[in-house]
Order: sequence, then C-alpha cells, then structure tokens
Amino acid sequence: MAWSGKGWGSGLLGVVIFSGSLPATRLAVAGFSPLFLTSARAVIAALLGGACLLLLRQTMPRRTDLIPLAIVSLGVVIGFPLLTALALQHITAARSIVFIGLLPLSTALFGVLRGGERPKPAFWLFSVLGSATVAGFALAHSEAGSLGGDLLMIGAVLLCGLGYAEGAALSRRLGGWQVISWALLLSLPAMAALALLQWPNSWSGVGTRAWLGLAYVSVFSMLVGFVFWYRGLALGGIAGVGQLQLLQPFLGLLLAALILHEPVAWTMIAATGVVVLSVAGAKRFA
Repeated sequence: MAWSGKGWGSGLLGVVIFSGSLPATRLAVAGFSPLFLTSARAVIAALLGGACLLLLRQTMPRRTDLIPLAIVSLGVVIGFPLLTALALQHITAARSIVFIGLLPLSTALFGVLRGGERPKPAFWLFSVLGSATVAGFALAHSEAGSLGGDLLMIGAVLLCGLGYAEGAALSRRLGGWQVISWALLLSLPAMAALALLQWPNSWSGVGTRAWLGLAYVSVFSMLVGFVFWYRGLALGGIAGVGQLQLLQPFLGLLLAALILHEPVAWTMIAATGVVVLSVAGAKRFA
C-alpha cells in the first residue's frame, strides 16, 4: 500500500510537470516551427539524459530491452510530439484536448495488454466518466475539426498510451529516468536529422519567451517529467495512475491563465470537480 501511495504521488508530480507543456509550447511556437520544436526538444533531452547515464555509469540495457525501448521512443519521444504538432496545423489546441482526454483510457488498455494488469469493472466506469467529461468540456469550447487533424490526434493518443505502458513495465527493472534516457538516445539520430532539416533561417526573431518555452519542454516535459511519471506508473499501476492524466488539461489551462492571462470559465471548474471524483474512484478500484 505504501508503494502504491508513493506511485500516485510521483505520478501526480509528473502530471503537474507535463501540464506546464501547454503554456510553454504556446510560448515556444511563437519563435520556432512545430517540427523544429518537436525535434529540438528531443535532441536537448537526449544529450542531457545521455550525460546522466554516462556520469552515473549506468549499465547498457539488455539486447531484449531494445525493442521495448524502441516502442517507448516511437510512442512518447517521436510519435506523440510529432503527430500532435502536425495535428495542430489543422485543428485548434482546444479541440486537441478532446483527444488528450482519451489518453488515460489508451494507457489503461495498453497497461492490460502490455503490463498484465487487471483493473476491476468499476474502474472502467470511472475511467470512461472522466474521459467523457474532459472530451465533453473540450468539445463545448472548440471549433469544428478536420478529418486529417482528428486522425492524427487519434494516432498520437494510441502511440502515447503504448509508450507509457511499455516504459512503465520496463521501469520496474531499469528505473524510470534510465528508461526515458535510453529511449531518447535511441531516437537521437532521427531527431537530430529532423532538427537540421527544420533549422531556422534566422534566429533574430526568436524572443526570450520562446527560448524559455523551448527550455521547459526540453528539460521538464521531455525528461524530468518522465522520471516521476514512469516511477509513478511502475509503483502505483499503469491503469490506475494513468487516470491522473485526466487532470492535465485543466492544470494546463490553469497555468495558461496564470502565465498567459487567459480567462478561466466556470465550466472548467465544474468539469475539474467531476474529473477529480473520477480519478478518486479509479484509484479506489484500480
């Protein structure tokens, strides 16, 4: 029970860190293209993670770990950031939250398929309630979408759920920060090539706020957040702790209100209350 509590606490800290990605990305895309931002954040995080692995003299993963690490890399380092960046060229950020609300369900499903977990039936009821609340809130505050953008977001959510579940299972043996660091190194050649292809013609138009946004998503969203997130999933359970992601859109919007001075609607507060109850119910039956 103590390990489960630590897992939920660590997972919540990871979600809080990830929640800062929304306002930080909005700051960063004011100076960088979405594709350059996606690749640059992965390259910076890979260099930092690789330095930690080297300085702390971590042993190389087993040969059998390479495929799971490649899945993690494909899911959370390349797939999710790239597909969401492409999707946001066709749909609004508000509409993307519709699909982010489905991410906990995706993570739970892959936790069953890849992590061998078996949540109780009541867990799925609370999970669906929470996802429906997030999706309903987002739909009420978004414009009509496009088929291409919606399909890209569905692909992003599926890849991210797979990457979360695979990384959590691997973290039980390798450790959370080691898993994301090795996955980042695996993706480094592809991400470095993409960064060079998308290299800005000029840096003169990049403001301080954009640089700060890039720094946050590179260090915290791409590396530090995963340290706590994978630890939380490994200790508290993939399906259960994964439901904490339902809070991420609301925490992100709250941070956006504080940092970017965006308005907070009363419906957001009401939806957040329902989501908190859903997460509590999911924790009870996970």
